Order: sequence, then structure tokens, then C-alpha cells
Amino acid sequence: MKIALGTFARSGIESQLGSDVRGAVQAALTHYAGKLKSGRPPIAPPRCLPEQPLGDAKDAFELSVDSETEALLEHEAAKLGTDVSRLAAHSVMIYLAELDFLAAPSRPV
Repeated sequence: MKIALGTFARSGIESQLGSDVRGAVQAALTHYAGKLKSGRPPIAPPRCLPEQPLGDAKDAFELSVDSETEALLEHEAAKLGTDVSRLAAHSVMIYLAELDFLAAPSRPV
């Protein structure tokens, strides 16, 4: 599966998780697919954002995912009217937000 993340998602990975962008995207896609399979779909990508380019071709990379996950992500992207790269970038942002939430100190109720 060919992925182009864009600057924002890539910088989020690098600042929160380090330089293993492929590993982080793999984890984010697995996490996103798991939510879809569980019947608890994640929030959909925002429709109000412009369709900006996701980056240069040099920023794109091939990522190996199992055929079931790839089909699930392609189906979800088509259902949402987007492409797999934009869905991957969105899944990265959800993943990073959830990791950030889990790392936050608990607040008194």
C-alpha cells in the first residue's frame, strides 16, 4: 500500500514517537482498522479541510499491511469519499491524540 502522509502527520509522529515513521503508521493503521472491526468506528476525517497535497512523491513510501486490513481501509476511504493516504494521515492523527490522552495525568473528578 502506497502512503503519502503530509508534513503535519509526519511531524506529529516524529515529535511524539521518534523517527520510525513506517512503524508508527503501521501501528496507527492497525489501531484504526481494529476500531472499524470492533464496530466502534473512529471519528471521520473532517470535511471542512481543503484537499491540500499530502507532500512530494519523495515523501511517499510503501507500507506492507495484510490483505484484510488493506481491503478494510480501501473500503472505508471509498465510503468516506477520500483516498487511502488521506485516511492514513487521519488515522495517524487519531492514534497520536489517543496516545497523548492516555499519557496525560489523570484529573480529579
